[in-house]
Amino acid sequence: MVLLCVNVFLRSSRFCSIPAHLTRYFRVCKQAELLVKKPHCVSSQISCHRTTISAYLRGAPTGPPLRFCSNGRTACFQSGAQTASPLHSASVLSQRGHRFHTSAPARALPAPLLWLVLKPLQKLLAIILGRSVRKWWVALPDNRRQLLREWAWQRRWHLTAGAGVAMVIVALLLLTHLDESPVTGRTRLLVFSRENYMELAAATSEVYMEEFAELLVPVTDARHQVVERVVQHLAQRNKDIPEVSDVTWSVHVVQSPTVNTFVLPNGQVFMFTGMLDTITDVHQLTIILGHEMAHAILGHSAEQASLSHVMDLLSLILLTAIWAVCPRDSLALLGQWVQDKLSQLMFSRPYSRKLEAEADQVGLQLAAKACADVRAGPVFWQQMEIRDQLRGEPAFPEWLSTHPSHRNRYTQLDRLIPEALELRESCVCPALPAADPRTVFSKSVRVLLENAKVQGRGGQEGAHKPHLPHSAASLPTGLPAALLAQTPLPPSPNVDQESKGPVPLVASELTGSAPVPAPAEGEVSQSTS
Repeated sequence: MVLLCVNVFLRSSRFCSIPAHLTRYFRVCKQAELLVKKPHCVSSQISCHRTTISAYLRGAPTGPPLRFCSNGRTACFQSGAQTASPLHSASVLSQRGHRFHTSAPARALPAPLLWLVLKPLQKLLAIILGRSVRKWWVALPDNRRQLLREWAWQRRWHLTAGAGVAMVIVALLLLTHLDESPVTGRTRLLVFSRENYMELAAATSEVYMEEFAELLVPVTDARHQVVERVVQHLAQRNKDIPEVSDVTWSVHVVQSPTVNTFVLPNGQVFMFTGMLDTITDVHQLTIILGHEMAHAILGHSAEQASLSHVMDLLSLILLTAIWAVCPRDSLALLGQWVQDKLSQLMFSRPYSRKLEAEADQVGLQLAAKACADVRAGPVFWQQMEIRDQLRGEPAFPEWLSTHPSHRNRYTQLDRLIPEALELRESCVCPALPAADPRTVFSKSVRVLLENAKVQGRGGQEGAHKPHLPHSAASLPTGLPAALLAQTPLPPSPNVDQESKGPVPLVASELTGSAPVPAPAEGEVSQSTS
């Protein structure tokens, strides 16, 4: 291999404004028994955008190709032993043109994901720093400690002023990241942008799709078709909201007894069949999906992560102080645990409950614009409360949970019903029946409780458990079969003409609040076709 090096004198150390033709002399180094004669010249065309260098060498019949590399003011040509076709009988001219290329831009990780990765490392560094300060202080002689105390006391006002300036800077940084909620107009702190969370949501949806790959219900299944139609109906009736119309909503139904459903910011809806088992009619399904879609529309995941990020950064100071002040590691660990629990009880969980209440309010509005019977919202949470009581699930205080209690949720929704009914009426929806589902449910529960007491007096306690109307066993068959009926959507001023096609029973069944009957086993197979 032969290495040819040339020192190029550049003007202002840049490849700009160089004459078109330059003659340079090369210093030829011989390696591996390769023979290269003295070159004639080099012509160089250099500009700010592209550099093309051509080297003309007179050498052996098999001239090696040249490779150009540059770092600073020195340009190097590396020659390898490869066979080239001769251009002349006595000499060979080998010409190679090269261009400067930049590597493809590396795609950085989304900021929320990067923060999740670095979060444990930040706490570890704070612990190491605090522990090192404690060991350093213990190792100091008594006279040095006294001198440091006197120095800090003499400059206490300077230190206080410095801390005040730091707090002002932090407050200004937080003020520059204030944002307005899309629907409610509430001012909030948003450190992570919506674009960053869209990237994270795309990666998260891929993970969920791999996790639930074997549990996904086929798209031909009645349950999937029900959820798909309700989601698309909600999106169509609320397309005046940019956060709804700019997202492509996709539905995935997971075969699992888990009573849960969630929507990612990129519009990926994951519904568990356990949640479908607890829903009695299309109105409740519309309200539940509206609640989850409200989380995605309002960007609650980015908002909650922003608050958690700021709280973690501020708590690093307290965490460092805990490990620096506590005399033993065991006490420091206890102090860290107490700090973490207090942070959750005082900030994280109350804020999460606030976001859930806001999603209930906005989700009820989305369902009202979709012509659902919004009065079914409080009924669903009453059903959930009684369901938990019948199953003997422990009831924890609300201040220990990230969600409001079932009682508070249906109480809050009940207060929002008059406003939601006005919004529904303004969307030119069919009139609701006179029978209020809240009243019907209350009377049904009262009758069931009275029957249970009578059975208890007759010595039949435990023989028959009181259960709600529309038991969970009949819901997977009855609900999809009823919801698959298609009727024309009533006209609405905020819906285009193209939306007047077939829609789920979110429009026609809204005219009646009677419970959905469960079909016979023979009818179930027909509903899935």
